[in-house]
Amino acid sequence: MAIGGFVDWRGNPIKREVHGGVRAAWYMYFLTVVTNMVNVPILLNLVTYLRGTMHMGVSSSATTITNFVGATSGFSLIGAFLSDSYISRSKTILLFGPLEFLGYGLLALQAHVPSLHPPPCNIEAELSNCKEVRGWDATLFYTALYVSAFGEGCMRACVPSLGADQFDHEDPSESRQQSSFFNWFTFGISFGGFLGLIFMVWLENYKGWDIGLGLSSILILLGLLVVAAGLPFYRNQVLEGSPLTRILQVLVVAFRNRRFELHEELEEAQESCDERGSTKVLPQTNSLKFLDKACINHGKEGAWSLCSMTKVEETKIVLRMLPLFVSSMIGYVPQFIIFTFTVQQGGMTNTRLGKIHVSPATLFIIPITFQMRIGIGFASMILASIIAALVERKRKEAEVQMSLFWLAPQFFLLGVSDVTSFTGLLEFFNSEAPRGMKSIATALFWCEIGLASLLATFLVQAVNRATRHGHKGGWLEGTSLNNSHLDLFYWVVAVVGLLGFVNYMYWAKKYVYHQDPRIIVEPSVDQDSP
Repeated sequence: MAIGGFVDWRGNPIKREVHGGVRAAWYMYFLTVVTNMVNVPILLNLVTYLRGTMHMGVSSSATTITNFVGATSGFSLIGAFLSDSYISRSKTILLFGPLEFLGYGLLALQAHVPSLHPPPCNIEAELSNCKEVRGWDATLFYTALYVSAFGEGCMRACVPSLGADQFDHEDPSESRQQSSFFNWFTFGISFGGFLGLIFMVWLENYKGWDIGLGLSSILILLGLLVVAAGLPFYRNQVLEGSPLTRILQVLVVAFRNRRFELHEELEEAQESCDERGSTKVLPQTNSLKFLDKACINHGKEGAWSLCSMTKVEETKIVLRMLPLFVSSMIGYVPQFIIFTFTVQQGGMTNTRLGKIHVSPATLFIIPITFQMRIGIGFASMILASIIAALVERKRKEAEVQMSLFWLAPQFFLLGVSDVTSFTGLLEFFNSEAPRGMKSIATALFWCEIGLASLLATFLVQAVNRATRHGHKGGWLEGTSLNNSHLDLFYWVVAVVGLLGFVNYMYWAKKYVYHQDPRIIVEPSVDQDSP
């Protein structure tokens, strides 16, 4: 039986028994696991490479990571726009995914060739002899880093939406499978990160960054080949044009019609201007009533003069999500700061566990493992910031080098926070968005994480400027954590987290669901009748 609104990769109608379902989703699961085997260790362990090999300072290495996260999430908007408007999600993955393969390949080449990075030295003990990466070497590094960010961003926006497309939400059995898809998708992120933090971090730190980055490039290529093999089985959404253009049309037409009154003519306009052949007609809601004026028919035709009620309701959904988007973005700021600086903290501790050395980034197994369980949300980030401040003060005052495992509680609390916010927000943005905006909604989720990362960069720079006195550098401008004030900075992070949490709770309480998950609507007799 054919399903409306979707086609195969050649543009032909799809059949339920051939296309989609769990079989097609497994290709997405595989890609999710292998890409996170690469990206999670890179995100959490790259600061070691920046400090140890590229010889960057404390704050510059941290802001390089946060800028990288922000760029990756920003690029996801480009991939989402293209996949929702002009090319399918599967083709977007296969078209831009190779850029991530290329980026990691260039990073591996730079790590392998001695002339492409500064000569080795101990940045903690031989500060005067260590040269930070400059000139052509720095250009190569940032080019490779952001090329990989562009490829990853485009894939990141499409993978969860393409996976969800494989299940028909109007079919009871497939609807349940679609609901569980995001749980398995999040598990794939966690499982891939778990494997990467054990194996890839060990390769990067003890066998060489050239080997670790080279294997990362190969794993990305493997994931893309597997996704390409699944092309005959995917359900691809029918393209309906740019969702951003539809939103802009509603805003422009509503503004032009601002002097008209909303009376009977709106009901007449609704029947005459609802788009024929639309995959889904959205019912009228009572919020943001001024946008309903875009449906008033005053004799002019065309998309920039008269909008359908479905277009108007799509725009309302996006606008209602924006306050939650901004408030949850602020709530994420402490996470990236704690992630980047905690690895540097770990480098200053005793990393021995019996006769073996434990890499600081490996402790991220704690939050990654906890993602497979239940958590309590953004409030955990605040407590994690407070504990991080206390631990850093104890580390600086200790006469004997502190054990690495003093950092375990803050990792645990980050896991508690991430499991709730990550899965819940990803499913929220995807489920609330109309079908033609699924990739845009997913990209908004990743974009809020990226913007939070950029806000973390701004916070580091702002605190450094505020605490700089004469020739004395700011709190995080020391050459080492021992002559920095990371403990004081963590208290600032805790305050920011508290403000973000309160702001998020306010907007979450005011939000009106497009499809309220707490309400089960019983079908009427008329709905069941042919």
